[in-house]
Amino acid sequence: MANAPTVLITGATDGLGRALAHRLARDGATLLLHGRDPDRLARTAAEVGGSHPEGAVPATFRADLAELAQAHRLAAEVRAHTDRLDVLVSNAGIGAGEPDGRDRRTSADGHELRFAVNYLAGFAITLDLLPLLRASAPARVVNVASLGQHALDFDDLMLERGYHGIRAYGQSKLAQIMSGVELARRLPAEEVTVNSLHPSTYMPTKMVLTELGHHVDTLEAGVEATYRLVADPALAGTTGAFFDRTRPARPNAQADDPAARAELWRRSLELVGHPGLD
Repeated sequence: MANAPTVLITGATDGLGRALAHRLARDGATLLLHGRDPDRLARTAAEVGGSHPEGAVPATFRADLAELAQAHRLAAEVRAHTDRLDVLVSNAGIGAGEPDGRDRRTSADGHELRFAVNYLAGFAITLDLLPLLRASAPARVVNVASLGQHALDFDDLMLERGYHGIRAYGQSKLAQIMSGVELARRLPAEEVTVNSLHPSTYMPTKMVLTELGHHVDTLEAGVEATYRLVADPALAGTTGAFFDRTRPARPNAQADDPAARAELWRRSLELVGHPGLD
């Protein structure tokens, strides 16, 4: 990895994403920050610039990841902005309940909202940016997932029956992990590594505090676990793995099923309108 890597963080205006941006800024990284709200995005970039030893204000990219067209546009804008990308941190997401509701909702494209935002948008961005990542080898993709996982029902992928926010969230997070394993299988590790993690449990983020009103782990613990996957030289050849904080862990058994991963991969390509890898 480059001495001063270029890192894109989705969901960078709050919680883990914003704290990770500050951590990487102190290292002198070139940061690309994504957010949905333009004012919060500009404010975050200015604050993160204050953490950078050179005062460099990160470039910003606005997109609502509940619409796939905006996810694709985000990736196109990143490609137009930079000729290298060392790390993609796919962090943007919504929780199992408030403030995004406990009832079933759909994205702009008609997909179940949590599956769309937490999984499909990141899948689309990753594939759209893959040529840039490969050209910047060795590069890394880090998926911020969760221990809260639920097996995918391919006969009801959009959860039109028996909907529950916790189930929807768990399915979206397992999909992140499964597609990460499958993408890692399809890429040389010396070009791009793909790993997922549960950064910490119930960190004091807006998502957690709005729904639960309390936290368990610290935000700093989640930042350090994620930063490790972004920057630790010891993990340069590690790919297709899932970590519980900093420890290797086994995800839901469905992630170990090649047929299930292949089916998710096929369905995901169709849903995001991508032809697949060359």
